[in-house]
Amino acid sequence: MDASRVVLHVDMNCFYASVEMAERPELRGLPVIVGGDEESRHGIVLTASYPAKRRGVKTGSALWEARRACPDAIVVPPRYGLYMRYSRLARQIYYQYTDLVEPFGLDEAWLDLTGSVHLQGGEALLVAREISERMVSELGVTVSVGVSWNKIFAKFGSDYDKPDGLTVITPHNACEVVWPAPVRELLYVGPATARKLEHLGICTIGQLACADGELLRRTLGKMGEVLQSFARGLDQSPVRPFSPQAHDIEHVVKGVGNGITCPFDIEDETTARQVIWLMGESVAQRLRAGGLAARTIAAWGRDATTLASRGRQTTLERPTQLTGEVCATAADLLAADWDFAHGQKVRGVGVRASNLVPAASEVQLDLWGEEERRLRMLSLDRAVDQLRSRYGNHAVRRLSELRDPRLSALDPQRDNVVHPVSFFA
Repeated sequence: MDASRVVLHVDMNCFYASVEMAERPELRGLPVIVGGDEESRHGIVLTASYPAKRRGVKTGSALWEARRACPDAIVVPPRYGLYMRYSRLARQIYYQYTDLVEPFGLDEAWLDLTGSVHLQGGEALLVAREISERMVSELGVTVSVGVSWNKIFAKFGSDYDKPDGLTVITPHNACEVVWPAPVRELLYVGPATARKLEHLGICTIGQLACADGELLRRTLGKMGEVLQSFARGLDQSPVRPFSPQAHDIEHVVKGVGNGITCPFDIEDETTARQVIWLMGESVAQRLRAGGLAARTIAAWGRDATTLASRGRQTTLERPTQLTGEVCATAADLLAADWDFAHGQKVRGVGVRASNLVPAASEVQLDLWGEEERRLRMLSLDRAVDQLRSRYGNHAVRRLSELRDPRLSALDPQRDNVVHPVSFFA
């Protein structure tokens, strides 16, 4: 265990709501909810201000439930472009203290100050306090900061005292601060894992740290060892620096996907394929932007009645970033999984590309000119990308979007929500 490391985890409190209040000062101190469009069936609470949370509003709940708990709540629609801009502005502040910054979603980031804290006077606590004050004065949002010698405990520290808190966890106080906490508060202990551990009588992080290793391996496999090392403060994973020039896109991307809850139930295969093509286009566009190609394509759907999701995936003979190949494959997978002819209805669909390789990887040419055709299609896709980049994603549209007015307002590339990236490299 290297206790000489200095790692900060910065978490912007109630991020979406905080940004809205920074942009609209008249909302400060009020119960603010950032929620989806109920008419488009995206009517859930994405985040809420602390006054709303104290009234019983919970993230992920339906807006009608939130209004019942807090009738005077002010509901505002999400503005993802604005939130991404604030996220970039926050990272610009972080980069002034260290170049080792690892975003964990839009509102969180780890900072490794081990090699630079001496430039700030040598006191990590003072640096954390300065960052917190600058976030308020320059961006108008509060943050909670955790300081520790590893990423796991730094993350725990930022969650420990909200909002606008600052928690330092050292090898001397970790047993007092971390170990009494419920085991589900440890990073990567989700509800299912917590239930398994609690079934074994492991209810706190301290009990997890002291549990029998063989029992954990039998119950959770290799992940049991990983979580126990987290609980013991033995995490040595580095803060992986992302490139500001690459807009903080992760160096090791495991998959690119996009999904949507449709504003209407999909009742026939033709419409299902049209929506899948919309999703698949944004996935292929992001693959090309990242210089990636996918070997595996997956498609899923959510039943309109039961809300249960299911899907299929397939591995391609050649990795692809072509719109036509991604979309056609995904559409076939969805059509094979849902029986629209016998009344099945789909509420939401999604496409995911995984098993990624660099697009510049060498490929085996064929004797029949197929690869030459694929190169021509790639040139066409890139030309469309350039037009959309310059004039907007609706500059070039498919006829199916114009034929069905229900699809005309959808812009998956613009409206895509950026979710937290994986902790594991």
